[in-house]
Amino acid sequence: FLGWGSQSSKVQIHHNTWLHFPGHNLRWILTFTLLFVHVCEIAEGIVSDTQMKSRHLHLFLPAIMGFVAATVSIVYYHNIETSNFPKLLLALFLYWIMAFVTKTIKLVRYCQDGVPFSQLRFCITGIMVILYGLLMAVEINVIRVRRYVFFMNPQKVKPPEDLQDLGVRFLQPFVNLLSKATYWWMNTLIISAHKKPVDLKAIGKLPIAMRALTNYVCLKEAYEEQKKKVADQPNRSPSIWLAMYSAFGRPILLSSTFRYLADLLGFAGPLCISGIVQGFQNTTNNTNTTEKVRDPSNSYLSSEEFLRNVYVLAVLLFLALILQRTFLQASYYVTTETGINLRGAL
Repeated sequence: FLGWGSQSSKVQIHHNTWLHFPGHNLRWILTFTLLFVHVCEIAEGIVSDTQMKSRHLHLFLPAIMGFVAATVSIVYYHNIETSNFPKLLLALFLYWIMAFVTKTIKLVRYCQDGVPFSQLRFCITGIMVILYGLLMAVEINVIRVRRYVFFMNPQKVKPPEDLQDLGVRFLQPFVNLLSKATYWWMNTLIISAHKKPVDLKAIGKLPIAMRALTNYVCLKEAYEEQKKKVADQPNRSPSIWLAMYSAFGRPILLSSTFRYLADLLGFAGPLCISGIVQGFQNTTNNTNTTEKVRDPSNSYLSSEEFLRNVYVLAVLLFLALILQRTFLQASYYVTTETGINLRGAL
């Protein structure tokens, strides 16, 4: 099914890249969040299972299957987006509906059984209901915008000029979120540069959005808007600073947000290391005491008990450091690109 979808291209483009469907970045963010929640669910099930006398595979095996399914869903979406064949997204839409319904039933059952909100499994199930509902809404939005299922005239998509120009090799605006975060799209250039010295032909032409003329027009329009606003006020003159903020403020704000998130994630390292050290100290002090065995009828784990596990803290530390470096790199990149565009416009 994946292979068939990847071969069903309806738009012929020169580059091996793709056209984004509506909600592209939101879908990737939601899927990454879903994968992280699945990891937490797997860890919660394994930690709960280790505290019982016998094995209870139902605590973590469904979570592992959900993790695999979420991974397959994003690979499937990538292939469909690459081939620009949105009709095959109907399978994903049906999957999100079934996942949303089953998780909602599970959450309702927890409420009927009187499981308190403080239990981690209840919180994880509630978060999954929200995530599956949002992913379902993203699919509905793709159907509404691309008009590919229940509409007689589907939307025709024309590839951007940059994708039709073989001379443009700067494909950053057209790759998916994971490729942007890891700079995977630059591998071709890096490999060719390793084999022989890079010349201007290998680098290619600037994309339209990064050309000085494009940014000049954008800044000029923002400055003209400033002139119109102060036309009735003879004592005021148009501000170039406000014009620059109007034309380039969004990427600057995005870069600042990435930097703040990276700085906040910097606190995760000391907190996790402190918890790991404290956990090992408690283990050393309690070597002579009997290990607490959990009753199978009450297999629920609280968030506090979950975060006391040193292995859980080690995984969280690893993920936090990766995410911190990713946000920091993204902040540097957006700042540099915006600075180049602004300088060209001026």
